[in-house]
Amino acid sequence: MDLPSDRDASGRSFGPEELARVAAVLASGSLTATAGAQTPELEADFAALLGVRHVVACSSGTAAVHAAIAAVDPDPGDEIITTSITDMGAIAPILYQGAIPVFADVEPTTGNVTAATVEAALSDRTKAIIVTHLFGLPAEVDAITALADARGIAVIEDCAQAYLAERGGRKVGTFGAVNAFSLQQGKHITTGEGGLVAGDDDHFARRARLFVNKGWPYGESGPDHEFLAINSRISELQAAVANAQLEKLAAGVAQRIAMADRLTEQLADVPGIETPPVPAGDRHVYWKYCLRVDPEVIPGGPPAIADELKLGGIASAPRYIQKPAFRCAVIRDQVTFGSSHWPFDLARPEALDYDESRFPGTFDMLDRVLVLPFNERYEEQHVDHLAKAIRASVESVAGGRP
Repeated sequence: MDLPSDRDASGRSFGPEELARVAAVLASGSLTATAGAQTPELEADFAALLGVRHVVACSSGTAAVHAAIAAVDPDPGDEIITTSITDMGAIAPILYQGAIPVFADVEPTTGNVTAATVEAALSDRTKAIIVTHLFGLPAEVDAITALADARGIAVIEDCAQAYLAERGGRKVGTFGAVNAFSLQQGKHITTGEGGLVAGDDDHFARRARLFVNKGWPYGESGPDHEFLAINSRISELQAAVANAQLEKLAAGVAQRIAMADRLTEQLADVPGIETPPVPAGDRHVYWKYCLRVDPEVIPGGPPAIADELKLGGIASAPRYIQKPAFRCAVIRDQVTFGSSHWPFDLARPEALDYDESRFPGTFDMLDRVLVLPFNERYEEQHVDHLAKAIRASVESVAGGRP
């Protein structure tokens, strides 16, 4: 059985609704967000969905993170705490704004930062904290926000993988001062590339909007390019697709949760396998479905299971990312602007200490996680097939042990 893939139509929810909106944009002849109707509609509807005052649409999830960081406006050498397990698109904007990424360790069963790991990374240079909700499971953003508020530090939520996730009954993307979502191909809803910046803070929202518009305040009197910024606007074609996708978001998330619950039930008694934990009161929205594999029970751990699944045509990803973000060349070798190493040359030595002993949760998580494909087009037969394949793979690798 072929499983639906978010790389093509089998795992995506495109239909006549998207086509109709795109056709209307083309008929209008206005494809720019500064003059069209689709982008303002998207911003207003997503703000209403989240229950926040402001949303700014932009060209990518990376652009959304970049705009959020620019809104906070760090000085060169300021520190921004982030996670060791994330995409480079969430780290590069820190460096582009002249700040130093300081990596917090993660809780090994979830891959999320915690209030304790964030607190351990704080310094008198900390300007902001980025809280990533990995795989769709909310991090301890309530406790982290309380920690930050007591110190006057801004929180940025990275919700790229966590549309409609909830922490204690409250939607993620509403805790932080300014928060980022992604519309990239593999996310809960997609425009291929695209991003959204959301929040209630008037000052940060205005700065984010200016940042995606080259510092230019469209619609205000006496406009000028107020600060250094780039053009990272969304297009009306992207916004048209996003509007249609937004109408399908709730149903898609509900389907992901229902199918994930079914898979969890079927794998609950498999030896050496831990299914995703979901704290009481939280809502996990399953961007991906992740297993924790115990190599002491299953020889070879996640890679061995992945190899078995591949024989049956099922792709999976041991480790999720092959190494922590701080071991990527751009960070490790400080390959930034020419040969300058800027802004790393402004950093405290402690902020650049990436010794493995400081990140036990990170390495434990990467050594044990197996990321399974997942999307809103999964149905019961797909889940049942996947569960059966995982059981068979475990039995094969473990040599037939029960």
